[in-house]
Amino acid sequence: MRERDGSTIDAIVAAAGEVFARHGYEAGTPERIADRAGVSVGTVYEQFPDKDAILVALVERHLDDASAALTPLLTDMVTQAPPIEDGVCRMLHALVALHRTHPALHRVLFEEAPRPEALRRRLERTVEAAVEAVHGYLSARPEVRVPDRAIAAQLVVQVAESVTHGLVLNPQEGIDPDAYVRETERMLVRYLTGR
Repeated sequence: MRERDGSTIDAIVAAAGEVFARHGYEAGTPERIADRAGVSVGTVYEQFPDKDAILVALVERHLDDASAALTPLLTDMVTQAPPIEDGVCRMLHALVALHRTHPALHRVLFEEAPRPEALRRRLERTVEAAVEAVHGYLSARPEVRVPDRAIAAQLVVQVAESVTHGLVLNPQEGIDPDAYVRETERMLVRYLTGR
């Protein structure tokens, strides 16, 4: 295999995102990806051994973008410790904004595509880091009344992730996705504070 070319890799990964969003994972063939990237299929295979490797690179970039967007927010939540209503609201809106940019692609990445072991581990580490930050935030807020803040942090992250992936990306017909966010805010604030 030749040395990997960064600009070619970028073009292939970006093209894969567009192809997967439009055609789904199964129909997102290396041939379509090559055509969209403006390279030969041979070039795709020189850079990636198979379609799953392209998928892993695409998800890795998504996770990098998510970390870049959410890490400062979570850090501020821990250091500034805004009231629970504000912190929960900021977190949910940041997650929704992140996932609204390419909803079709997010559905493919997290609902259709396989998850190789390395990718599963990266996702687990990302969730663990979010849980740790939320735990630090909850520990800094006196109005939090749950008996176990570590469990509460896990629940907050899982609920936020589930609502974002399940309801915001796939809303029921006639329901504004923002309604799910508002109700999730109310539910989490009530759970955390008892009010």
